[in-house]
Amino acid sequence: MNVLAGMRRANRPRERLGRLGAQALGDAELLAVVLGHGTRAADALTTASVIVERLGSLSALLGADPAELSRLPGVGPATAARLAAAVELGTRALWQQTSPCPRLRCAQDVHRLMQPTIAGLPKEVFWALALDARHRLLRQLRIAEGSLLSVDVHPREVFRPLIRLGAAATILVHNHPSGDPQPSPDDLNLTRRLREVGLLTGIPVLDHVVVTLKDYVSLEEL
Repeated sequence: MNVLAGMRRANRPRERLGRLGAQALGDAELLAVVLGHGTRAADALTTASVIVERLGSLSALLGADPAELSRLPGVGPATAARLAAAVELGTRALWQQTSPCPRLRCAQDVHRLMQPTIAGLPKEVFWALALDARHRLLRQLRIAEGSLLSVDVHPREVFRPLIRLGAAATILVHNHPSGDPQPSPDDLNLTRRLREVGLLTGIPVLDHVVVTLKDYVSLEEL
């Protein structure tokens, strides 16, 4: 019995990760390590397998807030917070790996930069990219979150953090979860307003890029 118990322990996801590395584990095993424990009815690996099946794909974890995650089977508020934090850490690590201080020369550079961030987001989110005088990225600022079809943005919310950072310029970005990057009339009107404020504050708006996972539209080019 002791031998069998030892073999079972050795095959647990956490022990396998320690021996073989994270790359050797499957999706459910990695999720089980993050969960840390299962429920009274099932162990961590079984619980993780049910969650993976319910999600359909791991990309569904991207952009999911803790309230949504806590509705998954076997996931309470504390576990949901831990899971959301793990996903966000992975997203930030991927973003930082692309370049420690990328220079944004065109809308395509912006789209490439934002792809890991927008992946799987179910709502429109608005960002301001703070740039230095050479158009190198200082900070990626998440300004506001809206609904599936729109996001409300106030100029004060955009320019206050840019001024605090000493940004020389900015590029505005928001996503379209529908997959269609064509800007709406509201997008165009908002861009005009923010350009005007940018001129007044000395932080010019170089572009406003509407992004999806596969495509983008530059309002500057339009």
